[in-house]
Amino acid sequence: MTKEEKITLSRIIISFTMIICFHFMALSDGAKFFAYISAYLIIGFDILIKAAKGIKNRQVFDENFLMSVATLGAVILAVFKTGDYTEAVAVMLFYQIGEMFQNHAVEKSRKNISQLMDIRPDYANIEVDGKIQRIDPDSVQIGDVIIVLPGEKIAIDGTIIKGESFLNTAALNGESRPHFVKEGDEVLSGWINLNSVLKVKTTQLFSQSTASKILDLVENASARKSKSENFISKFARIYTPLVCYAALMLALLPPLIRMFILNLPSDWDVWIYRSLTFLVISCPCALVISIPLSFFAAIGGASKAGILIKGSNYIETFARTKIFVFDKTGTLTKGVFEVCDIHHNVFDKEKFIEYAALAESASSHPVAKSIRQAHAKEINTTRVSDIVEHSGKGICAKVDEKNIVIGNDTLMKQFNIQYVPCHTKSTIIHMAVDSQYAGHIVIADIVKPESKELISALKKEGINKITLLSGDNRQTSGQVAQYLGIQDVHSELLPAQKVQEVEKLLKCKAKKETLAFVGDGMNDAPVLSRSDIGIAMGSIGSDAAIEAADIVLMDDNPLKILTALRISRKCMKIVYQNIWFALSIKIFCLMLGALGLADMWLAVFADVGVMVIAVFNAIRALSIKNL
Repeated sequence: MTKEEKITLSRIIISFTMIICFHFMALSDGAKFFAYISAYLIIGFDILIKAAKGIKNRQVFDENFLMSVATLGAVILAVFKTGDYTEAVAVMLFYQIGEMFQNHAVEKSRKNISQLMDIRPDYANIEVDGKIQRIDPDSVQIGDVIIVLPGEKIAIDGTIIKGESFLNTAALNGESRPHFVKEGDEVLSGWINLNSVLKVKTTQLFSQSTASKILDLVENASARKSKSENFISKFARIYTPLVCYAALMLALLPPLIRMFILNLPSDWDVWIYRSLTFLVISCPCALVISIPLSFFAAIGGASKAGILIKGSNYIETFARTKIFVFDKTGTLTKGVFEVCDIHHNVFDKEKFIEYAALAESASSHPVAKSIRQAHAKEINTTRVSDIVEHSGKGICAKVDEKNIVIGNDTLMKQFNIQYVPCHTKSTIIHMAVDSQYAGHIVIADIVKPESKELISALKKEGINKITLLSGDNRQTSGQVAQYLGIQDVHSELLPAQKVQEVEKLLKCKAKKETLAFVGDGMNDAPVLSRSDIGIAMGSIGSDAAIEAADIVLMDDNPLKILTALRISRKCMKIVYQNIWFALSIKIFCLMLGALGLADMWLAVFADVGVMVIAVFNAIRALSIKNL
């Protein structure tokens, strides 16, 4: 319990004790007034101060103003009419109890998220004269060597240059199983070293490291408000003044009509009491607090599962998704290509793969990496010049003064090279040397074991259409699609053509439906940006992924997409539950209050009770169990 919560609890106990004692004491009118006013000020002085500040700052109509007017009005009625101060003090007392529960729930949610996102290290270790010194991680430059001791967080992204160890990566990707790393492996800030000393050569500045990016995303997520949040904010700004004026009319018009038109007793005290009850009931706390809290909790719950959602507006949009479009390589497949064979080669295999590796030496594409790995020798880049990359097709380069063209069927056709088609359904990379066909490389990619389960689960979730887009050949793409159970597949696409296919789907979808594109975040930035929702998989280290995507998954597990969808739908379900619950209860109680069928005790439930129920319902969005 925080210090503020302890103080509030003490005030509640003191005020409640005073009310009980005064109830059984025989007090004169003057003594009763001062006794109950003391209890009232103890429990409500902060609300009165907030209301006064609101009036001073010309932001009059809020819950503090409503509660102050209602309770002070009840005190005035007690002085001049009823002599019963208990109701006025009790309303303020129960309001403070509700506020305490609400603050506790919000603080619990924030604390859970703060603990979850407590991944940014406070220091980095460097070695000076054989001794380890702690320094501010902001002062570490790219290329510096930091030392990570057992039990410490890795401060900055980098590559291990000495040591091997197990790392706890759960803070970033939700994976509970320790991850083994060795010399040459890349590591991310926020991961925790478990058992051995590591020396890491940094590849990023601290401000650009993974932990910093994640924290910035989560901290700024609340700035991107959903339509529901914006509606509630606008609703409260209009609703609160309206109910205040309605309460004023309720206090004035009926007595005046009774006096001057109906020639009946005015009953000012009756109508003022109804007006004050009306004010307490009308307080919009349940909606104003619980709706943003639902989104906040959902973003925290998603982060705990290794899913970064960049704003509550994306939760609302993603929950309506009915069309999923997937990139193939690195998304549904592992993107780890292996050279399986070489066919129709005019050189010996070693020379053939050497030329291919040299031509692909500057490419970051997974296919290029697999060719370089198959070469398994150091590449002398001085032998390579005039590299020209043809996006989605392949590469042209000069190797040892020989003109190399290496890529897919489309690139061969572009250069009018007669190639030999391959009967296998793997990825085929053709190569020509000095305009003469030299053979082709057979490369295979592996489908992720979770991909088939994901596609099956999405269909059960009511997804209307699932499409596969790939730059790979028809045979390979078709084979993967058939295995996964995807009917709609488009292959041999350039990045711009992927955008065109997505635009076709966007034109055909229903008005309230949304389309989500899932890619690896490296070459799919245009499509990620064009989709209603862009999801980048396993690319948290990529600036392109973070910038272009609306949702970023921190590992390569496709099932996280299903988790993100269920979190979004659960959050929106809670939001709608709270909206309908709060509005229906308030409208019903407002009608009772206006008709004189509700007293202050019912008003307390309609305000405080509904608020507490809505807030505790909202923090259910933090839990991701049983999704």
